[in-house]
Amino acid sequence: MTILVFVGALIGAMALGIPIAFSLLLSGVALMWHLDLFDAQILAQNLVNGADSFPLLAVPFFMLAGEIMNAGGLSRRIVTLAMALVGHIRGGLGYVTIMAGCIMGALSGSAVADAAALTALMLPMMVAAGHDKARSAGLIASAGIIAPVLPPSIALVIFGVAGNVSIARLFMAGIVPGLLLGITLWLAWWWLVRRETVEIGARRSRAEVREALRESAWALGLPVLVVVGLRFGVFTPTEAAVAAAVYALLVSMLVYRELSWRALCHVFVGAARTSSIIMFLVAAAMVSAWLITIAQLPAQIVTLLQPVLDHPKLLMLAIMLLVLVIGTALDQTPCILLLTPVLMPVIKAAGIDPVYFGVMFVLNTSISLITPPVGTVLNTVAGVGKVGIDSVIRGIGPFLLAMIALLMLLVAFPGIITVPGAWLYG
Repeated sequence: MTILVFVGALIGAMALGIPIAFSLLLSGVALMWHLDLFDAQILAQNLVNGADSFPLLAVPFFMLAGEIMNAGGLSRRIVTLAMALVGHIRGGLGYVTIMAGCIMGALSGSAVADAAALTALMLPMMVAAGHDKARSAGLIASAGIIAPVLPPSIALVIFGVAGNVSIARLFMAGIVPGLLLGITLWLAWWWLVRRETVEIGARRSRAEVREALRESAWALGLPVLVVVGLRFGVFTPTEAAVAAAVYALLVSMLVYRELSWRALCHVFVGAARTSSIIMFLVAAAMVSAWLITIAQLPAQIVTLLQPVLDHPKLLMLAIMLLVLVIGTALDQTPCILLLTPVLMPVIKAAGIDPVYFGVMFVLNTSISLITPPVGTVLNTVAGVGKVGIDSVIRGIGPFLLAMIALLMLLVAFPGIITVPGAWLYG
């Protein structure tokens, strides 16, 4: 009955068109009434405590780093480097998009920011070269969701806070699956364009490649700073976020000199607006998470799943399929915040590595960013590229199937994530 009250209130509020953060608060209030625990002070206290977290400070600073990166010329130089390396081969612009998605994902950690930047930069070029517009938009949307898996990932930060898992270990474990996501898209794109007749760019000279590499060297230094700093314990994930924002600011203003003081004000406002939305969502979800714990819902679910706890791969497969379905209706952040407190006790009872589960969970919810009808990245690409949402959905199909196949592969062979992750973390 307790589960029905919570889920019914949440779905009912969302069906009425109430924003997800307020829907979470309303479902929390409904659960408090059901448990005869309603107290406005408890509600307010948990709302404040939900956002009062030092690790969560990484979110606004990584958001700021991403905004500075896009406004300060770092993104454009990454695309220029990728063009110099692979722009001359058949379907080269698609490979450029994938490479840029991987590199930019290691800079910003935000799928929406990367998808918007890639759409503005790459979609007109791909269409002009003769590529199908819907397929090109689908590839760009797919490349955009690499960002939440690779460090510095905002989604991994949120999962680490919600699940009480080491964010540094999550970052290290996310490197291999993030790169595998890029390889998967590379293979899918190769299969799709091998018979296309499109314009092929001229091969760049070695001097041009060296120049593009020199120009982008400062931008490429940002992910190195974050990963190396975390690997050798120079700073915590929160301090890494601050270092990334300061580094991006200094490079944009002093090295590339493309970010003016006036533009910087808009960057700060944009980062603050996006961060406030995420932080309020986190605070609202923490109210529900506290009530879920008080109501002992995780213990009830562990009891229900007792028969499959001795079969970790079967359990992971069931959870991944469930999250794929839920992800069609919920965005990534609320999905993480809602399901993590419920699933973590189940994962621990089954003996599954929480870091492995966290990376898989974030990878799964990243795929939900391009699944209709809610997919945030779908709508971003459609809006920025002025493409019909139905066209983007049609173009994304082959890439979506390829990414789901990768997800199932990682369920079957968890060592692909756990072994390199443990080695990188040391």
